[in-house]
Amino acid sequence: MRLVFDGHVIEWRGPSPYYFVPVPEEQSADIREVASGATYGWGVVPVEARIAGNVFTTSLIPRDGGYLLPIKNAVRKPLELLPGDEVAVEVTVRLQAVPGE
Repeated sequence: MRLVFDGHVIEWRGPSPYYFVPVPEEQSADIREVASGATYGWGVVPVEARIAGNVFTTSLIPRDGGYLLPIKNAVRKPLELLPGDEVAVEVTVRLQAVPGE
């Protein structure tokens, strides 16, 4: 499943800051439909993501009925992405292989 959307970078403050792009509700609903075939536990969904031509693997994190896309520092820093910046995102949900198939 491939999804394309725009979103704003947010910062999650904690012991060390993390940066995410919230997945819009419409795309989150689409992800929920296939999440059981993709998740490897705790509701996280493995994806391949693309921001400004930078491709990386990560896992969507469930949050408040939707999902958050973590932005790796290796992607965020060279693009100089800051909280509030709008980005175009492409994600492909990586479905888990079914044993024996």
